[in-house]
Amino acid sequence: MLKRLYIYFKERYPIIPRIGVGIIVFAEIYFIILLNNGVTWTDIAPKLGIQEVVGAFTVFAFLMWLRVADDLKDYETDKKLFPERPLPSGRTKIKDVMIACTITQAIAIALNIIFMNNLLFLGILYGYGYLMSKWFFQRSKIQPCLPLALVTHNPVQAIVNLYIISFTVIKFNIQPVSFINTMALFTLYFPALIWEVSRKIRAPKDETEYVTYSKLFGYKKATRFVMVVTIIDILTNFVLVWNLNKISVAVLAILASWMTWTFTRFIKNPKEFKLVDKVERYTYLQETTMLLTVVVFLIVGKI
Repeated sequence: MLKRLYIYFKERYPIIPRIGVGIIVFAEIYFIILLNNGVTWTDIAPKLGIQEVVGAFTVFAFLMWLRVADDLKDYETDKKLFPERPLPSGRTKIKDVMIACTITQAIAIALNIIFMNNLLFLGILYGYGYLMSKWFFQRSKIQPCLPLALVTHNPVQAIVNLYIISFTVIKFNIQPVSFINTMALFTLYFPALIWEVSRKIRAPKDETEYVTYSKLFGYKKATRFVMVVTIIDILTNFVLVWNLNKISVAVLAILASWMTWTFTRFIKNPKEFKLVDKVERYTYLQETTMLLTVVVFLIVGKI
């Protein structure tokens, strides 16, 4: 079983990198909220502890559940279109991943009950995840409709953000509803939306029986949609870093210009490159910029 699980997690959910993702997602939103609300490192440092570790682990565990649930939902489809994947190929058994995922979620929930202050929002997070795993009890309508699946499933990243924000504002007694907190709710949501759509945009020559947004709407319209969302994403980040580091604002502006140019190139010549590869590079650069903004502010203050 352990060998089979190793195969699955290596290919579908690499443990160490995903733990890193959990830490980065939690830390970015946590510190962005605090610093924009005037909470200093002097106030933050004494309060850092097991709760922050539990919060980051919960993000990691929940994203694992989404990965496993998604693979289970698509099992029959993957047997036809992606037979080489661990589950449809039989290299990993469904029972294996279900046991591993259940144990991980049980640990996360138990730790939250013991240490965390936002159990209501933990319930919202896992409640939404459960509804996703069941296609919101409308599988016959949602599964065949790619846009409907996007509208119902993609907001889960904002729910993850809500879990982190709720913990942070409760712990530090911060006003829960504010413009900054609303922008933080959408940070990371837009990159997830951009990536999800971009990975299903292909050049006409690369289309297969697999349903993509480019097949449904044409690659030009689908690419323009992603370009607009990317601009909105950058604007939300402007708001979050404006009071922390003006250099970061300039870097984000450069990223916005580069991606606009990239989308334009793809519209003119979709054979030149895979759009999702450029989007992934943009996401890494953007999130690195946001994280460095926090680190620099904590070390040297506002720039």
